[in-house]
Amino acid sequence: MARTLTARDCHALMNLLVKEATGQDAQIQVVDSSTFVSAGEAVLATGTENVLNALSLVLGRTFMAVRPYNAKLALINAINTGEYTHRMRKISFYSREAQASGDWNTQLYTNLADGFTNGQNIDDGTAQSTKSMWEQNQPVPLEMNFAGSSVWEDSTTIYEYQLQQAFRSEDEFGQFVAGIMTERGNDIESQKEAFNRMTLLNFMAGVYDLNQSGSVVNLTSAFNTEFGTNYTSAQLRTTYLKEFCMFLSAKIKIDSDMLTNRSKKAHWAPAKEGYALLRHTPKDRQRLMLYNPLLIKTQAYVFPELFNEQYLKMENYEGVMFWQNENDPSAIKVTPAIPDTTGLTGVQTAGDTVTLDYVVGMLYDVDALMVDYQLDNSAVTPLEARKHYRNMWWSFAKNAICDFTENAIIYIMADPAPSPSPDAGN
Repeated sequence: MARTLTARDCHALMNLLVKEATGQDAQIQVVDSSTFVSAGEAVLATGTENVLNALSLVLGRTFMAVRPYNAKLALINAINTGEYTHRMRKISFYSREAQASGDWNTQLYTNLADGFTNGQNIDDGTAQSTKSMWEQNQPVPLEMNFAGSSVWEDSTTIYEYQLQQAFRSEDEFGQFVAGIMTERGNDIESQKEAFNRMTLLNFMAGVYDLNQSGSVVNLTSAFNTEFGTNYTSAQLRTTYLKEFCMFLSAKIKIDSDMLTNRSKKAHWAPAKEGYALLRHTPKDRQRLMLYNPLLIKTQAYVFPELFNEQYLKMENYEGVMFWQNENDPSAIKVTPAIPDTTGLTGVQTAGDTVTLDYVVGMLYDVDALMVDYQLDNSAVTPLEARKHYRNMWWSFAKNAICDFTENAIIYIMADPAPSPSPDAGN
């Protein structure tokens, strides 16, 4: 299905992602991001006020149990296309090959000879020399369009005076209102984080689903191949943690250096006969996200200098405590939006649902993952003259952008599927 230019309400998806991220969903759920990417004793026995029916009547000092929260996954690139276009056009160029030399006589062409012009000098139907300097060699662009809006709203009601009986003073009531606004702000930060997380999960699942050369590394298989062993993923994360983390550190450094080379690996490219879409990612454009519990174990049990700032500079690296659901922190289960690899329609499509039990991290180009902040606005209603309350509304419009033509490597751990027993089927 194509990404529509009209806004799509995504409040239900935001609620699902926030519940997963805050552990309200006990088990990991399938997050379908395919249509949205281009949460003691409650009250005292003395009773409550009769508006919210949740606040006790004042007895003594009140403590506001609220503190500000800042959204994580801030490493994802943020852009702003504005309130009018809601779309972005990204133009890349295919690589073009070298051409035959025209200023020498070679085994292919005789370019310098008495009577020859600057043309092909065709004799008996054979081009004896190269074409003239006026031969046209047009650039071959690739245009990718990222469009659409995912929208939702938040609101809160502020009462003019009806709740004042629940507090001892104007100052305490002001603290209560400030607490309301802080917690509403925390909700908005959680939604911001959830949108970033959806963008990240969609890209991870899409990279795995597209499975381009060099884009998916099974660290368990890679370790066993490197050292001729047959360890399981669980053994590498426990018994052989030191050896595995040394291998992981070296692998990431090697891959980081490899991404600086201009290559056709580690990204998806629309097929075009005779041309290749080459990418390179300089060090300052690389971003790395890693599963933090594994790194914490490394620092505590193995040696702290393995992953230090010399190798993981803070502006380019972020540790992630969980990918999708904090109750199953290392796993993802996502149906991603991916490009139509058949090249027949030119629109995005829903990929296969990707289920991975253990994701170690991802190394990627900063331009591969972006969140387009199109609208972030708030407004307050006038006072309701009869009931004396005001409503505050926050409106959001964003677009999650995953560009699979940019370099990315996802690191996972997975054991090989068990071989069927000889008696199977008997």
